[in-house]
Amino acid sequence: MISFYTADLSYQLRSRNDLRKWLQSVAKSEGKYIEDLNIILCSDEYLYAMNVRYLKHKTYTDIITFDQGTTKSTVQGELYISLERVRENAGTLGIPIRDELHRVMVHGILHLCGYGDKSPAAKKKMTSKEDFYLARRKF
Repeated sequence: MISFYTADLSYQLRSRNDLRKWLQSVAKSEGKYIEDLNIILCSDEYLYAMNVRYLKHKTYTDIITFDQGTTKSTVQGELYISLERVRENAGTLGIPIRDELHRVMVHGILHLCGYGDKSPAAKKKMTSKEDFYLARRKF
């Protein structure tokens, strides 16, 4: 089950059912099943505070992924996404906010499927996977 929430802001996420189907298809393509996933949209300050508290990083970020999975075949976790960061990144890239939001969501799913992005090679692979799945999006 995939659930969507907001933490400290108001935002109407569109196409929730399409998003659920798409994200589930991403996981399935990676050999996983999304058992329980919470996607929480929040502000920069909310995510910054989480980044400091849980990861000891004093930086702003667009997403923090918490993996709560207990098996290799299922995905369980939480994605905290800063809408302010997504908006700013979309503006910088000259793309619609929706596209950047979907990229960040699929990025989190890929982390929960076992992909990293710390090295240049891992980051390149992650970006390639994001592009692949974004191109398969039908909504």
